[in-house]
Amino acid sequence: MLEAIGVTVLFLVLILLGTHIFIALGLAGSLGLYLFRGPDVLSLTITSFFGQATTYELVALPLFVLMGHVLAKSPIGADLFHLASRWLSWLPGGLAIASVGACTVFGAVSGVSVAGVAAIGSMAVPEMVKHGYSTRIAAGSVVTAGALAMLIPPSVPFIIYSAITGESVGKLFIGGIVPGLVLAFGLSLYIFVRVKISPEMAPASADLQFTWADRWAALRRVWPTAILIVLVLGSIYLGVATPTEASALGAAGAFLVAGLVYRDMGVAKVVRILRESLRISVAIMLIICCAKIFGDYLNMVRLPETVTNALMALQLPPMVMILIVQAILIVGGMFVDAASLVVITTPILLPLVKALGFDPLWYGIVLVINLELAVVTPPVGLNLYTLHSCCPFLSVEEIIRASLPFLLVQLACLLLFTLYPPLALWLPSFMN
Repeated sequence: MLEAIGVTVLFLVLILLGTHIFIALGLAGSLGLYLFRGPDVLSLTITSFFGQATTYELVALPLFVLMGHVLAKSPIGADLFHLASRWLSWLPGGLAIASVGACTVFGAVSGVSVAGVAAIGSMAVPEMVKHGYSTRIAAGSVVTAGALAMLIPPSVPFIIYSAITGESVGKLFIGGIVPGLVLAFGLSLYIFVRVKISPEMAPASADLQFTWADRWAALRRVWPTAILIVLVLGSIYLGVATPTEASALGAAGAFLVAGLVYRDMGVAKVVRILRESLRISVAIMLIICCAKIFGDYLNMVRLPETVTNALMALQLPPMVMILIVQAILIVGGMFVDAASLVVITTPILLPLVKALGFDPLWYGIVLVINLELAVVTPPVGLNLYTLHSCCPFLSVEEIIRASLPFLLVQLACLLLFTLYPPLALWLPSFMN
C-alpha cells in the first residue's frame, strides 16, 4: 500500500510541476507496474494503451468533435443568438435569456463547452453591453450557459465515461437532456428574477422590438441545423443508429449544412477545422489511454477496493457519502480539466458508488453536471479564459465575479439530481 501511495504522490507532484496530464498518468502508471510486478509487466502498458485506443465507443469522440468544430466555425452561433433574441427580447433580461437559449441549442451540436462560449459569447456579450446590460449579467449568462455543451448531447464527457465504465453512451446522452433543460431553465429564471428586482441591470430598449415577420425570418435561418440535431439524437433514442453511427451522420451533416446552406467551407477553412479537431481529439485520447495504464495499476494493487472498504467502514448514510463524493469532485474540478477529472476519479470512485447501491448510469449523469462547475471555477476554469479571449474588454476577474451567482444555480441543479436520482433516469428508462 505504501508503494501505491508513493506512485499516487508522484502523479500529484508531476501535475503540480505543470506536467501534461497524459504524461503524468503514463509515467506514474508505468512506474507503478514496474515496481509491483517487475520489468516483464511493462508490456501491459502497451496492451492497455492501444486496447483503450481501439474501444469502439471512442470512434464517436473525434467525429462529434469534428461536427461541433464545423458548425462552430459557421455562422450558426450568430444565427442562434439572433433567433433567440427575436423571440425572447420582450422578457426582462431577454438578451441574456436568449444567450442561455442559444448556448443550449448550440450544445446539441458541440460537446465542447469552450466552443459554445466562443460561438455565442463573441456575438452575445458585446450586443448586451451595447444595449446597456450589466457586464455581470452579460458575462455570467454566457460563461455558465456555455458549459451546457458538456451535458446536452452529444457530450464528450459522456463518451469518455462510457469508454471507461462500459455504460451505454446512448443512454448517457439521453440522460443528459432533462438535466440540461432544467439547468437552462434555472439560469433563465435567475436572470428573469434578478432583472425584475434590478431593472437597471438590463434596461428595455426600443431597438429590441421585433415583429412576427422578423421572428419567422430568423427561424428559417436555423432549420437545417435543427433537422441535423433531430436526426442525430432521434436516431440514437429510437435505436436506429448507435452513437458511433450517429456521430458519422452528424459530422457529414455538419459539412453539408456549412457548405450548402451557409456556403462557408473553403479548402483552407476545411483544413484548419480538421487540424483543430484532430488536435483536440488526440489530446483527449492520450489522456484516456494513459489513464488506462494508471487505472490498471490501481486495480492491480486494489486501491479502489481499499478506498471503498475504508469509506464504507465509516457507516455514513449512502446519500451523505455521495455528497462527499460530489464535494471532492467540485474541489478537484478547480484544479484539473473536466476530461482529466473523469478519467482520474472514475476508476477510484465508481466502485464506491456501486457499493452504496447507486446506478452507474445515474452517477455518470450527475458527474457531468458536476463538471459544469469545473469549467467555470478558477483557477483552471476554461470557459472563463475563453470568454476573456473573445471579449478582451472584460477582465478574467470581472468574469469570475459575474459567474458566482450563476454557479449557485448550477449547484442547486446538481443537488436536485443528486438527491433525487429517478429524475435523471426516467428518460433513459424508455430506451431499449
